[in-house]
Amino acid sequence: MPHLPDFEAWAVFAKVVERGSFSAAAEDLGLSKTTVSKIITRLEERMRTTLLHRTTRQLSLTESGRSALSRASRILSDGAAIEEDISEEAATPRGTVKIAVTITFGLEHLAPVIPDFIAKYPEVGVDLHLTDDAIDMVAEGYDLAVRVGAAADSSLLISRLFSFRLPVVASPAYFERRGRPAHPRDLEGHEALLFSHVPDHAHWRFQHPEHGSLVVPVTGRFHVNNGLAAVPALVAGMGITVLPESFVWRELEDGRLEEVLADWTVPSIPVNMLTPPRRVRPARVRVMIEFLRQRFMTMPWARGVEV
Repeated sequence: MPHLPDFEAWAVFAKVVERGSFSAAAEDLGLSKTTVSKIITRLEERMRTTLLHRTTRQLSLTESGRSALSRASRILSDGAAIEEDISEEAATPRGTVKIAVTITFGLEHLAPVIPDFIAKYPEVGVDLHLTDDAIDMVAEGYDLAVRVGAAADSSLLISRLFSFRLPVVASPAYFERRGRPAHPRDLEGHEALLFSHVPDHAHWRFQHPEHGSLVVPVTGRFHVNNGLAAVPALVAGMGITVLPESFVWRELEDGRLEEVLADWTVPSIPVNMLTPPRRVRPARVRVMIEFLRQRFMTMPWARGVEV
């Protein structure tokens, strides 16, 4: 029956001859002398011949050992070279980072920073896929996914990028017409802009350090499945809503929108970075993750960036 050569044993054999003793070879390889001796014995039994003459003072090659040495040494050196090359590749950022990101976050926040990343790392390319569909990171070959909300696949390596704060906002014209809610329960009489892609979107959840948690039912005539699409309606005074601060921070800054109920908080939305379940992330992925952390630290709406 065909079987693989015992590459490990041939490499150990070459190291023993190179160092001149089992103990010296064992020290180089990080093994015990007994383990090295057993590996050589295993190889000789497999080959049904003696490769090394052993005495208490020295080792010497048999004819079979001399015949095999050059090729065994090549196995040792080639294996070391492979590991050195792969280690260098793992340590040096190069290659392509394949990224999956939700559409809105990708368009608004990730795609705009990619040119700076590529300029900083000229040996790294980016293959960016914008999708709100579920993905299989391993099967589809993704290095990194940036997902808004809780991660569903617990087998992936997950690290928090930041969290979105969700303010309650509307335009000054809307507040002038409908009044400013002083308590979350006042929202029951307001015209809400609702996000149909959010589970249980007709119930808004609030928390207060003294008054605890509260769930408020809301109603409205405008439903939309993307937060950005609600911004023009908000500015036009069509209603009031809760949405990520990143969608409206400019409008809040220039006064086109205003925040209310600031002493109450809506549970924040996490933005997570997901990578396949491997022990070591390639350098190209590590530098992308660090780049995103550093970049989002400067964003006025990104809360709790983990560094």
